[in-house]
Amino acid sequence: MAQVKIYSSDYCPYCTRAKALLTERGVTQWEEVVVDGKPDVRAQMTQLTGRTSVPQIFIGSTHVGGCDDLHALDARGALLPMLQA
Repeated sequence: MAQVKIYSSDYCPYCTRAKALLTERGVTQWEEVVVDGKPDVRAQMTQLTGRTSVPQIFIGSTHVGGCDDLHALDARGALLPMLQA
């Protein structure tokens, strides 16, 4: 299974939804980078992704985007193949 990295916040319902979908698709572990109270970490995330909101999700080296992007990827049937690569 591909490595998953999630930039998230402890108080973010979209982060919770994204992690729930990943769990439903068989992901049991991911690297979680919490940005709460860490402006330097959030700035690093913004530099990597061009976005300031969380979650920001990477599968392998590919930036998937946020929660809606992850769900759209799943709806197209592209999430599982990406996770299994």
